[in-house]
Amino acid sequence: MTTMTNEAPTRAEGGLTMGSHPAIDRLREIVIPIVDDLGLDLYDLEQRGGTFRVTVDTPPGSERGIDLDELALVTRSISRELDHVDPIPGRYTLEVTSPGVERTLRTPEHFAREIGKTVSVRLRDPEAAERRLNGLLVAADADTATIRVGIDDEGQPLDQVIRFDGIDRARTVFEWGPAPKPGGPKKGQESRANRATPRGAESSGGEVPVRDSQDITPSTTEETP
Repeated sequence: MTTMTNEAPTRAEGGLTMGSHPAIDRLREIVIPIVDDLGLDLYDLEQRGGTFRVTVDTPPGSERGIDLDELALVTRSISRELDHVDPIPGRYTLEVTSPGVERTLRTPEHFAREIGKTVSVRLRDPEAAERRLNGLLVAADADTATIRVGIDDEGQPLDQVIRFDGIDRARTVFEWGPAPKPGGPKKGQESRANRATPRGAESSGGEVPVRDSQDITPSTTEETP
């Protein structure tokens, strides 16, 4: 995961998901045109305490991941627009990041764009027979996700449909290299050339200057008078 931070004043409280608070709505209106102009996609937008986290990615289906230069450009562009519009009063921290190789799934759109990938899901109900599920995400709609958790004795797929409101947390699971084929090389005998490099594995973190209510200053969390 690649992260760029940019600190500024806010009074925001709580952990909120994309679109669940007026401040999030105002920030989304600013961010979407910026990432669209750069040919990128707004993957997620959330508030955690005094931090607004903007997660951006390449468009669904893209063969490449977002790089550090693109994140820096997005950070500068959003910060410049926030300076101009000033939509969020008080002190806050702006964080611009990429989803990373194993990405959190929090919305129906997240699940829909990751169909065909292995996922790990934990259910909210502690009394559920199987609270943790791992398998192939084979379908998703506005309310549910379908996970293929295995194969029965007759070779038929075992699919489990889960409602989003019953999920505590979920993420994709990155798998190194293709699944072994029957009759293929045994574990530990794969050619080094066939080993995949995780998307975003080259990512590195960095910081950009702090945005205060009036100007750009070195990184600080001190309140201004």
